Amino acid sequence: CAGCPNQKLCSSGEFKNDQTPAEVQQQLSGVKKKILVLSGKGGVGKSTVTAQIARFLSDLELSVGVLDVDVCGPSLARIMGVNGQSVHKSSSGWSPVYSEGDIAVMSIDFLLGSEEDAVIWRGAKKNGMIKAVFFCSVDWGNLDFLGH
Repeated sequence: CAGCPNQKLCSSGEFKNDQTPAEVQQQLSGVKKKILVLSGKGGVGKSTVTAQIARFLSDLELSVGVLDVDVCGPSLARIMGVNGQSVHKSSSGWSPVYSEGDIAVMSIDFLLGSEEDAVIWRGAKKNGMIKAVFFCSVDWGNLDFLGH
């Protein structure tokens, strides 16, 4: 988490959901379509399905990004072949890491000290962190699709 502007906030576990829906919409205004891969159960392949959809769309020469919101067991960076990479902060927000096929990838995995680290949050803390860090702080640029 070193270098993360949200480090203090993240370690406290107290996220303010003060971004309005309009501000979130503005941050994601360059994203044409959003795809949500969702299940009420863990370990069923959500990240694998997300990666396969992203690769398929990338093969069609569409601009694609994927967001790993599984803060308890992030695996999308590994699946996309970019684990161990670092994200960089610019004036417009966090810059995603790019995988083969020019797929933008953002994961809590990039902000953890090691692959053994874990974030164990539920409910409002988890949802607040996802909104504050990923939806409002990542500069996705212009994408045809964002999957998460």
